[in-house]
Amino acid sequence: MPDPKDVRVVVVMPARQAAVTLERTVAAIPMDVVDEVILVDDSSTDETVRLARQLPIHLVWHPHQVGYGGNQKTCYLEALQHEADVVVMLHPDGQYEAELIPRMIEPIIRGDADLVLGSRLLIRGAALASGMPRWKFVANRALTIIENRIMGTHLSEAHTGYRAYSRRLLMTVPFLRNSHDFVFDSEVLMQASHFGFRITEVPARCRYFEDASSVGFKAGAVYGAKTLWAGVLLILHRRGILRSRKFSAAGVARRP
Repeated sequence: MPDPKDVRVVVVMPARQAAVTLERTVAAIPMDVVDEVILVDDSSTDETVRLARQLPIHLVWHPHQVGYGGNQKTCYLEALQHEADVVVMLHPDGQYEAELIPRMIEPIIRGDADLVLGSRLLIRGAALASGMPRWKFVANRALTIIENRIMGTHLSEAHTGYRAYSRRLLMTVPFLRNSHDFVFDSEVLMQASHFGFRITEVPARCRYFEDASSVGFKAGAVYGAKTLWAGVLLILHRRGILRSRKFSAAGVARRP
């Protein structure tokens, strides 16, 4: 087990219109265990960039909006270039508790996991009690059950936006080949499973409030359909029927 002091932890924040919540989210990050915070702004039209420049964080901004998945690609590329050993994705809207970061990174530092999911559903009843809409809860559970069957996993939630990754995973999984939209998260999870990385969960509470970002029913339905299609592609790839570069290590570089 490496000395935690020798492990470089970087928090990445994919931002879009995050001015209202950004400062308090950054203030809640436990900097005693985090070495650097990187915010990637996806062409916001509010004060996100101006506020970010006043905070003790590293800022990258997109001149053109590319989407949630495209934003994450820049986040992880930047974190890898900054020599991160562990990368935590934290949404700047404050929905997920930044105070949970020490528990998110612990399994990776300990060498027990490569991907840690902050699950809202791990504790029975917690998600609905915190305000998750019932239709989202039902859709989340249904998709997670299907994905578990495809991936051979036993996750309580496959659709959390709170995640921690090992450097080894990000250097191996070809995430740059993934979608630019919300299904990016599902694709990365399926890639991690396909490449044999260890996945674990920790309980996470999500706050639902007016300024928090949220996916509506229509966008959620599209996301669900794309997630199922990603699962179909994984099945076809594994059976050799239709090979996909998203699940192939060909052309993936190794760190010198």
